[in-house]
Amino acid sequence: MSARLECAEGARGAECEARRAQCAPSAARETPRYQVRRLPMTNPAAEPLLRGLTEEYERRYGGTGEMSAYDLADFEPPAGCFLVLTVGGRTVAGGGFRRLNESTAEVKRMWTDPAYRKRGLARRVLSLLEAEAAGRGYRRLRLETGQAQPEAVALYAATGWVRGEGYGRHCDSPRAVFFEKRLPAPPR
Repeated sequence: MSARLECAEGARGAECEARRAQCAPSAARETPRYQVRRLPMTNPAAEPLLRGLTEEYERRYGGTGEMSAYDLADFEPPAGCFLVLTVGGRTVAGGGFRRLNESTAEVKRMWTDPAYRKRGLARRVLSLLEAEAAGRGYRRLRLETGQAQPEAVALYAATGWVRGEGYGRHCDSPRAVFFEKRLPAPPR
């Protein structure tokens, strides 16, 4: 989160900088410096994300079996991708995608550590996944979230995703919310 601050009319130099410091968002909500790591889900750096996501699903939905529904190899190159953002070696956010068909991949396992939420990390993960998928030739991404995750629904709507038709394991669930996004064709 960043605030655009304007200096008061006539304020100059140190006075302006002091005004910016007073009004700047707290360091607790600034986007931290992070490292992007592409890795298999079996890598120990993925474990905090998978554990945190499992706990999140349990808290919001009860036992869903979601975390064991797909083969981890589905998220490995060349058809899939899994990445994490780390801060000081700590996994704080991540996600992945897996192939649905030749032109479509599905985004899964999006998660941000609660201590790092509201800092743009989920948006960054999503952007990285979109770029990776486009670079691998996918023309469309799909995803499923749930009504119990209003912040996820808001993120996807705010980043150009549109509501889509149901598909997959939860296609008929009234709690499921489906999105999709067209990806740009690679430059020739």
